[in-house]
Amino acid sequence: MDDALTRRIIDDPRYQELKRRRSRFGWQLTVAMLIVYYGFILLVAWNKAFLLTRLGEGVTTIGMPVGLAVILFTIIITGIYVRRANNEYDALTAQIAQEALK
Repeated sequence: MDDALTRRIIDDPRYQELKRRRSRFGWQLTVAMLIVYYGFILLVAWNKAFLLTRLGEGVTTIGMPVGLAVILFTIIITGIYVRRANNEYDALTAQIAQEALK
C-alpha cells in the first residue's frame, strides 16, 4: 500500500473514531464474556452441589442449562458484534476508504 494513502487513512479523524469505538466495544464484550465464563467456572469450583441439583425426576441437573446458557451467551454476543460491525463499522470503513482514495 502506498505510504501516502496509509498516512491519509491513519490521519483521518473518522478512522481514529472508528478504532476507538470498535476497540471499546470489543473490550466490553470481552469483559462480559470473561465474567460469564469465569463465573461458571467458579460456580463449578465452589458450589458443585448446587449445579448437581436435579431438575425433576430425570437426570438433568441445574448445571446443564447453566452450561448451555454460557454457550448461548457466547453465540449471542458474537451475533451482536457481527451486527454492529456490518451495520456501523463497515459503513464507516467504506466512507474512510472512499475519501482516502480521492
